Amino acid sequence: MKLTRHNGRSGKHGTYNPRHNDRRFDVENSEHIDAERARQNVYWDCYRGFTTHDFRENPEQPDFSFEEIERMYYYEHYADHVNAQNARNEKTRHIERNRTVDDLLKNNKTCPEESIYQIGTMEESVPPETLALIVSEFYEEFENRFGSHIHILDWALHLDEGTPHIHERHVFDCENRYGELCPQQEKALEELGIPLPKPEQAKGKHNNRKQTFDAVCRTILFDIAKRHGLHLEQEPSYGGREYLEKQDYHCRHSEADVESRCHKMRLNAAELEQAVFLTLKKQMEAAAPLAPDGTLRVEASVPERAEYEQQIETLQDGKRTLYERYLMGEIDLNTYKAEKAACDELLLKTKNAYAAVLAQAKQKQDEQARQDSRKEASKVIFDADTLTTELAELLIDRVLVYPDKRIEVAYKIQDIFD
Repeated sequence: MKLTRHNGRSGKHGTYNPRHNDRRFDVENSEHIDAERARQNVYWDCYRGFTTHDFRENPEQPDFSFEEIERMYYYEHYADHVNAQNARNEKTRHIERNRTVDDLLKNNKTCPEESIYQIGTMEESVPPETLALIVSEFYEEFENRFGSHIHILDWALHLDEGTPHIHERHVFDCENRYGELCPQQEKALEELGIPLPKPEQAKGKHNNRKQTFDAVCRTILFDIAKRHGLHLEQEPSYGGREYLEKQDYHCRHSEADVESRCHKMRLNAAELEQAVFLTLKKQMEAAAPLAPDGTLRVEASVPERAEYEQQIETLQDGKRTLYERYLMGEIDLNTYKAEKAACDELLLKTKNAYAAVLAQAKQKQDEQARQDSRKEASKVIFDADTLTTELAELLIDRVLVYPDKRIEVAYKIQDIFD
């Protein structure tokens, strides 16, 4: 049997619509779908978790289509970016470039990518529960490795067609140069440390990080399938194993090529833990501000906040009063427009000043949180004699080990040693 994972965003009719996946159409008139078996399909989305056909028919439960779920996610996470970019377009007099959040969902560069998972064919396939178990374990591994920049929005297990299969949709995102979160695939993969298939060559259509990422996903899938006793036909997937070996700091000797750089490589787990711990200890000792007697306290209170809020409320009341005076005939239209314009200008300046104060307060709060994290980390490191589970979970995001046994530690706390 073959295990397949196919990806895409669009076809001859434009970007793929998730309505097919959660069966938001008349399945009775679809030749390739068994309407009765469609009731057995299983659905999952990032807001509600698992749902079924019976769940939809329950009037006491909120019912949202995958299409609505994806719109909710995009509006929640990317609306700020769209609004800010439109504002920049207007400032540079290029309003023809303005877009909406719905435009992101329709564009084949920014819409969700869809993956289809299937084991076998109509003649021979694994039981649906086996497929679901393998793919669920894959999603868990997917989230652990890539969840900071790749987000699974929804998936559906279809049992109403010839072969059980799963449709899953996800979005790649990361911050742009303005600090705004937005959908962008290649940059997200770069942030995750996914290398080019041929790092020595220029990035292009036939040399991009998505190729490595897909190879990694296929490798993970096949490894999980093997753990479940499935021996599947596998086409070569270049780059996946090499990436995972670097990320997981061990060589899968039984599958390594004899010419491979990491063939027969061994790394003692205790030695690795001790090396990581000594690295932590030395870097912490070198960071002068992280002495265990405490850290700088940051004053995050904003005494002007209440004053600005009162000013804004007063100005808004003044605008309402001004309008009422105009309606009552106490002032003419020209007077109303002039005084309103002056009031609007003052209100805008006050709101801008208020926003700056809030931003400053947020910056102070973030700095205080960072200082508190560093203080906690400092105490744990100074008190420890070896690398403990508590220490690892508190500080370490991942450890990269290369074939020459050089190690790199990626920390959870930003700028911990700065």
